[in-house]
Amino acid sequence: MTFTGKNVLVTGSSRGIGAQIARGLAKQGLKVWVNYRSGEAEAEAVKADIIAEGGSAEVIGFDVSDEAAFVAAIQEIVAADGALSYLVNNAGITRDKLAMRMKTEEFMAVIEANLKSTFIGCREAVKVMSKARFGAVVNIASIVGETGNAGQTNYSASKGGTIAMTKSFAQEAAPRGIRFNTVTPGFIATEMTDVLKEEVKEAFTARIPMGRFGEPSEVAEAVAFLLSDHASYITGETLKVNGGMYM
Repeated sequence: MTFTGKNVLVTGSSRGIGAQIARGLAKQGLKVWVNYRSGEAEAEAVKADIIAEGGSAEVIGFDVSDEAAFVAAIQEIVAADGALSYLVNNAGITRDKLAMRMKTEEFMAVIEANLKSTFIGCREAVKVMSKARFGAVVNIASIVGETGNAGQTNYSASKGGTIAMTKSFAQEAAPRGIRFNTVTPGFIATEMTDVLKEEVKEAFTARIPMGRFGEPSEVAEAVAFLLSDHASYITGETLKVNGGMYM
């Protein structure tokens, strides 16, 4: 793939899908800023992997739901590299519970960590990318932001909000040469799904037309495409990576 920009911040990239996105973008020649909240050792391991493969990476620790910390982190990146070319808002949490038993603070905790943090990242990206009249942002949402899911009212709301918000940012930022898109993964094989019982995995797999869980690398490739120059006329779109589970 071809990239005009030089660097990228991937939030929540110390493990799972985020780590795979970071590794994949580094292989494309981008300098990757690997973000973590509490997994410093894991983030350093991702950085070490990237450097061992001939890539460039730095580790930057901050909580994406902390507005001041997020703003300061982007300023640090710009001070170091002269710009922020790309942003992947990947960090997020789940706090699953049936809605009738969910406390308001449990609902808002997920909104804060997932939706508010993505807003902060997008807003700050527009500010710094506008100076270069260039940039691209990919927000990682979820299939449940499109379909809903029992026991995930808070998570569904945060990811559905991310999809809609991305479209609004895309409209505001397009005249400035900045693109915004969303990727909505379905069931992806990560440490989160590894702990599921075998019968649960089989039940989920039966609902997927392609008959398997996705791989983190397949999400990473979709993100790389949307950031790349090959997607230069694509903005405000939602790219489903779900094996046909929701079309």
